[in-house]
Amino acid sequence: MQKPPKIPESVLVVIHTPQLEVLIIERADRPGFWQSVTGSKDRHDEPFAETAMREVGEETGIAVGAVGVPPSALLDWHHEIEYEIYPVWRHRYAPGVTRNTEHWFSLEVPTGTVVTLAPREHTAYVWLPYEQAAAKCFSWSNREAILQLPERLREGREGREGSEGRG
Repeated sequence: MQKPPKIPESVLVVIHTPQLEVLIIERADRPGFWQSVTGSKDRHDEPFAETAMREVGEETGIAVGAVGVPPSALLDWHHEIEYEIYPVWRHRYAPGVTRNTEHWFSLEVPTGTVVTLAPREHTAYVWLPYEQAAAKCFSWSNREAILQLPERLREGREGREGSEGRG
């Protein structure tokens, strides 16, 4: 049975520790291509946060909502970019689809969090300081997201503190 075409709406999730060590994973279909967790919606009405949690679980074995990784650890950056799909992966989409919209998240996990890769998708992982992780990524958008991590976390904390003070 042939898979349906991928939906050109996806998530990118920068997984990191409190010390800003970032998890990057190597693609099984492209050795040397390192990235954060990414993945497309399974259905058009799937909320991006649901896509993010599902993809994190499928690709790393990390369960959002498990001990040490509460749902509040997933931070929606409310940031989207549109980019041209690399030609090597366009066959996964409907004919004529060349662009994808990507929604960015981060997920803070405890230092020492166990990672269990999906072997069909990824062959290796490494935790690196965020600047080094960004430099190792093949995708410009992934590099940019990782480099924005400290500022996005600062904005997220300030936003939470501000909303907690209102009542």
